[in-house]
Amino acid sequence: MTATAARLLLACLLALLTGCASLPDGLAGPPSTALPPMADASLVRIARLSQPDADLSGFRLLPSGDFALDARLTLIQRAEVSLDVQYYHVENDATGRHFLRALRDAAQRGVRVRLLLDDLYTAGDDGLFLSLAATPNLELRIYNPFPQREGGSARRFAASLLQFDRLQRRMHNKLLLADGAMGVAGGRNIGARYYTQTSGENFLDMDTIVAGALMPRLAALFDLYWNSPHVVPIERLAKADPDLAAMRERFEALTAPGQAPPPRPSAPNDMLGYAPVSSELAGGRIGLVWATAEAYADSPERAIGKQSAYGGVPLLDVDSVRYNVAESIRRARREVLLSSPYLVPGASGMQVLREARARGVAVHLVTNSLAASDEPFVHTAYRRYRADLVRLGVEIDEISGSRVRRSVRLGLFGTATGRLHAKMAVIDRSLVFIGSLNFDPRSELHNTEIGLFIRSETLAGQVLKLAEVLRDQGAWRVRADADGRLQWHGTDDGVPQVLHTEPDASWWDRLLRELVAPFTPESLL
Repeated sequence: MTATAARLLLACLLALLTGCASLPDGLAGPPSTALPPMADASLVRIARLSQPDADLSGFRLLPSGDFALDARLTLIQRAEVSLDVQYYHVENDATGRHFLRALRDAAQRGVRVRLLLDDLYTAGDDGLFLSLAATPNLELRIYNPFPQREGGSARRFAASLLQFDRLQRRMHNKLLLADGAMGVAGGRNIGARYYTQTSGENFLDMDTIVAGALMPRLAALFDLYWNSPHVVPIERLAKADPDLAAMRERFEALTAPGQAPPPRPSAPNDMLGYAPVSSELAGGRIGLVWATAEAYADSPERAIGKQSAYGGVPLLDVDSVRYNVAESIRRARREVLLSSPYLVPGASGMQVLREARARGVAVHLVTNSLAASDEPFVHTAYRRYRADLVRLGVEIDEISGSRVRRSVRLGLFGTATGRLHAKMAVIDRSLVFIGSLNFDPRSELHNTEIGLFIRSETLAGQVLKLAEVLRDQGAWRVRADADGRLQWHGTDDGVPQVLHTEPDASWWDRLLRELVAPFTPESLL
């Protein structure tokens, strides 16, 4: 028995002895809505000066981690009226604390800050969040909270065993909106590994700057969550010190500048040739690609598993991100590129891909290899579909952490392992999806997600260019030999390589996956 399993068993036994915790009703905070853009705010002025048409939205891809962090911090620092911030995970590391401190500083300038976090990874951080929430002009709320506030994640789940179905439904959205004028949406959470700031592992990810016509829609989606009955102010969940001055001093100590690295971009331009957002906004401009677009988010009612029905028959949720991704693939006529770090198509996903191939649509999937995946159980479930996908003629590229590490063009990973975390798609070289959705059962059935659907051949070309670099320098192509056995093809230093076992994985890793495969609950992944 592993140490983690032992702790979980102990926590479950404790929960059975002490009873299951639950939340009282009526904890939701007072409603509030997005503030209108202030005409003379600098972000509003710059966005409007850049916008060629009132019906268009502006975008800039953020493939480089350090540039993505710079974009977020710059929008926070330049905000004058409001910041609406929604994240699945803010890690309590130097990068996360620097981010929270920037929000605190904005609130102290008089900016209204609304921070909404999922509760899955907040164990042990109530003190940090309570001290932040003691700042005037700043509210912090928690989506679908655990009743148990003490201990780690295992203990929190164990203390509420009878509420497991509710508590395993999480808010996976990632969104930041500044002054109703500009925002950042995409796949990155807040933490060092999402912004190439660690020496252990760093994620290959994708976000986009957003401006223009789509901003009111994104603000409305944020309000939908913020005012949900499943969202609770942190001070109604955990006991706060009544001495607010002491709380603020505590936050100051926890996030002292010496604990945070200087979050500066490592190069004058990113992989697409763009300068940092901080540099452009300092010059009173920003270069964006303008296009028509839509934004979708799952209902926050997923916290209780609620599904609309008519006459007892479940209705399709046309605002569901997974539904709209699947429909986009169904409408494809030529080709589909889909990137998902956690790829478990399930029966519905396989049907969509099978229909696409039957129409002659070229399908290209990008996901993590066994060695690159940070979720081994998910990779075990993915393996159940891999051979069938290859037989369908689907092209699969699996990210290699070691090849990413050696690549000059994929970022400054140093000794860190590179892992895929980008959730994106390109349909027929004209429609781009960027969001938080993984192509797996958890995103389809349990988590809430957000996604942008952008009609732009320019952005599509940029994503495809990045995918080509990734394929050539950071991945293995999965193929089958004449007997149907899987092979991994790649090129190192111009020399073709063909492997017959999972790349970079030890025999123990491969054996372990075989042992756990029969016990992997696909519907929960």
